[in-house]
Amino acid sequence: MTQFTDLGLAKPLLKALADKGYTTPTPIQAQAIPTVMTGRDLLGIAQTGTGKTAAFALPILHRLAEDRKPAPRRGFRCLVLSPTRELATQIADSFRDYGKHMGLTVATVFGGVKYGPQMKALAAGVDVVVATPGRLMDHLGEKSAHLNGVEIFVLDEADQMLDLGFVVPIRKIASQLPKERQNLFFSATMPSEIGKLAGELLKNPAQVSITPQATTVERIEQSLIFIEAQRKRPLLAELLADSAVERSIVFTRTKRGADRVAKYLVASGIEAAAIHGDKTQGQRERALAAFKAGEVKALIATDIAARGIDVNDVSHVFNFELPNVPESYVHRIGRTARKGKDGIAISFCADDERTLLRDIQKATRQTIPTFDRRNDKSLAAAAAVADKLAPPEKYVDPRRADPRNNVPAELRRQRNRPSRNGEQAKGGGQGQARGRNGGGNASAKPAGGDYRGPKRNSAAAPAEKRWNPID
Repeated sequence: MTQFTDLGLAKPLLKALADKGYTTPTPIQAQAIPTVMTGRDLLGIAQTGTGKTAAFALPILHRLAEDRKPAPRRGFRCLVLSPTRELATQIADSFRDYGKHMGLTVATVFGGVKYGPQMKALAAGVDVVVATPGRLMDHLGEKSAHLNGVEIFVLDEADQMLDLGFVVPIRKIASQLPKERQNLFFSATMPSEIGKLAGELLKNPAQVSITPQATTVERIEQSLIFIEAQRKRPLLAELLADSAVERSIVFTRTKRGADRVAKYLVASGIEAAAIHGDKTQGQRERALAAFKAGEVKALIATDIAARGIDVNDVSHVFNFELPNVPESYVHRIGRTARKGKDGIAISFCADDERTLLRDIQKATRQTIPTFDRRNDKSLAAAAAVADKLAPPEKYVDPRRADPRNNVPAELRRQRNRPSRNGEQAKGGGQGQARGRNGGGNASAKPAGGDYRGPKRNSAAAPAEKRWNPID
């Protein structure tokens, strides 16, 4: 059996691995590490929880330490792009843990926090930067960072990047990178769009594929419960009350839905906290810290957090609502059964979600065992109470929903706020009413005022830039 000592890693890295008790690499690590150490491009396909972060972090640290040189001012030698803030933080922590005996610097760049500390960290140059695309582009635009010194470029969770609409920002960032660089591309699934992006970024890559596309971890015991949509919350509270559920993650489709589920669980006496894009970075960090510390039994999350939560000993994953993207089901349930342990995944399915269920079973090539809790009288009584504690939100077909609406509230308000020139002047409605009802000209000036109607943007004025869903 291959050991980390057989891979040729630097002694400081082996010491850090020994400190964490790691001796045997996972399959993705055993295949990827030697290839990355040679400087060749790599395309890695593996499910979440298989050790992908160490598969690229260890050889990158080895290469940077082998060729020691200062990072350029406002620049960095290695760039890792991540889809979410939580995942970026975890990747950076892994780099720090593995490289703690090497003296290399690591920084994170993501939204939701102030620019000042990030600009200060980048000013002197950093060996490794882990960033989300949106905030990195902000720094590039402000000239507080540049990509001239990047030697190694890593794109992690590429398929989620695609789901969140980051393909255009990724291409813009890649266009500013030096032509001579090493590219590492990691993804849990390999749809055709990801294959096209990989073809643009990688040069004659080695390919490491550990599992077939969209398969689920065999150690996860999966089941599905048919239930009316309005009775899902009482059913969830009933299941969470079981002492066998030690630590669980509950996935909802929307942010408001996550808040309502958390509110209902707390009112039912179950410790719960919600984490999603509308929460501030501080709120997200506190919720995740409480969950890791065991102070919260259920963490309610949206799909944006499906691959950004790396917590050991998650016993159960609940799909309160089925995801509209079949591959997201794999990522959701992958939060349990990590590091060789077993786990349980329970999904709820209402009548209007049966099409989503068929898509999931087709993508994963399996039939999930089902149970029927419809017309349950005990749940019907509890559902009446649930509506008072947290009113249900109006159902929106996920296939017709606009993914751009799943964005932080402050950005959504900024996008939807009308411009000053587009707002109707005060008293405008009254003036128009007089024109219609009084028989006079609708454009006549009302008494006591000079109403000229809403101003229009001139043809010479630049069009308002369309908002992009970038975190």
